[in-house]
Amino acid sequence: MEINVGPADTIMIACLVLFLGKYINKKVSFLREFNIPEPVTGGVIFSFLFGILYFLTGIQLSFALDLRDALLIIFFITIGLSSRLKTLLQGGKSLFVLLVLAVGYLFIQNLTGVGISTLFGLSPATGILGGSVSFSGGHGTTIAWAPIFQEDHGISNAMELGIACATIGLVLGGLIGGPIAKFLINRNKLAPKEEKPITVGVRHEKGDETQITYNNALQMIYVIFSTAGIGIGINALIAYLGLALPDFVTALFAGIIVTNLIPVLFKKVGWHPEKSKSLALASDLSLGLFLAMSLMSLQLWTLVDLAGPLLLIVLAQVMVISLFVILVVFRVMGKDYDAAVMSAGYAGLALGATPTAIANMTAVTKKFGGSPKAFIIVPLVGAFFIDLSNALIIKFLLSVFS
Repeated sequence: MEINVGPADTIMIACLVLFLGKYINKKVSFLREFNIPEPVTGGVIFSFLFGILYFLTGIQLSFALDLRDALLIIFFITIGLSSRLKTLLQGGKSLFVLLVLAVGYLFIQNLTGVGISTLFGLSPATGILGGSVSFSGGHGTTIAWAPIFQEDHGISNAMELGIACATIGLVLGGLIGGPIAKFLINRNKLAPKEEKPITVGVRHEKGDETQITYNNALQMIYVIFSTAGIGIGINALIAYLGLALPDFVTALFAGIIVTNLIPVLFKKVGWHPEKSKSLALASDLSLGLFLAMSLMSLQLWTLVDLAGPLLLIVLAQVMVISLFVILVVFRVMGKDYDAAVMSAGYAGLALGATPTAIANMTAVTKKFGGSPKAFIIVPLVGAFFIDLSNALIIKFLLSVFS
């Protein structure tokens, strides 16, 4: 039996997820020390509870998730508004380098899946399904490719297997990023090069509330929704030119444009978005609620029929990405604090999705300090290039192994 949960109740439950995650992380030093994101802690617990409800009663909760997509757009607007052109220009080379690493890892991820599948006598196509299709690609890529694996490669349960891997990857991607960053930061004694505004992962300390006034909160709301309108316009223009980009990408671009034009065109305003505490709070809330809704709505009962070999694929993928991030990504990206934050984000991206990467980096910067460079580079790699590269590599490998 399916029960539809309305928008108000969905938001209420998402808030409870965040409250629970914050409470447990505060009480359990292991979660706090290894920078496990609070929405992941609370979201996994709630998804387990909803899974138990399903197994015991057959009741499946269907949440109203339209608002979740709007929250993601708001979050990326805040990322754009916190990004000065100087920082972006400094990150140009790093963006290209991480892109090359990410594309190369798609091959490694698929070959890892193919290798484990071969050991168990399964088809290479099953390994590709348990490779970049479900992990780097996530649920969206899995849903798009599952019919092809089912019809052309004879994997009758391709949808279930792919969704199961993507779901596990989403959770594990949010669990390993923090510990990896902690290991790299402590081992190399890293710290931010300079004190930077904490727009993402705002530090909620006593007394901070006094810095948020009616006036600057109203400014924040106006700027966010004005930027959203600009993002919609950019998206419409790109669509008119025959191209297609996710809404949150054009929202990110719109935020970058606005935050760099305000100081130039309105010098007397004296309000810089990237230094606004109210903007930082909006960023934290929108990301937290988005992740809470995403994780609490996971249908964990789809994992019950997951075959043993596929579980081994999952374990192998976690081990390989951990080694790749520590030994390759961190070193190639410069072995500094920004590289450690990007390593945590890329681990979440390669196993889960862009929001998972953001959650990992947010948890790290909350504790150790800001890294605006990381919050631009990792989402751009995940949003722009991975899906296109992944599609081409999947097609190529399927033709090689068919």
